[in-house]
Amino acid sequence: MLFRREVLEGIAGGRIDRVFRVWAKPPVRAGSTQRTWAGIIVIDSVTAVTPEEITEEDALRSGFEGRAALLSALSKSTKEGGYHRVMLHIGGPNPEAELAGNADLTDQELAELKATLDAIDARSRRAPWTREVLRLIEENPGLRAADLAERLGRDRLPFKADVRRLKSLGLTESLETGYRLSPRGKALMTYLRP
Repeated sequence: MLFRREVLEGIAGGRIDRVFRVWAKPPVRAGSTQRTWAGIIVIDSVTAVTPEEITEEDALRSGFEGRAALLSALSKSTKEGGYHRVMLHIGGPNPEAELAGNADLTDQELAELKATLDAIDARSRRAPWTREVLRLIEENPGLRAADLAERLGRDRLPFKADVRRLKSLGLTESLETGYRLSPRGKALMTYLRP
């Protein structure tokens, strides 16, 4: 599930404990989790609802000014399917986000990160790619994944999988649109420059 920045801020602050989506079949279920910059989102329940079952409290607890605003937003969805109420909460900090925020790395830690990238590149079925992707993100923060992939002559989904791999090392951060280097990623890129 994608969340707007203000929704994630509301969830992290405890003001938002539910969201509404239009789905033919929910892609999440109770007990599943999702990593975000705000922390680990835990899905408590997913319930199909009719417009009549959506209350004023639902609207307020999902970040809307009122029920009419929520129903209006849902009616503008281009997706097929019914309305779903997703109850959720923050289950704890995202370890990737904590890792990404740490730019105070020793030379040994930087050398180990470099060795990790070297190993990923050595196992790659195509040419080495890690530094090229990091440089591209560094030079184009906030650019859509499709546009970044196109600049490399690659398909979007495999490119996004590579970025997720770099993110798991704490080197990149997802933005509402596109990516940027994390503080850890910036420290590594400074270290890698001759």
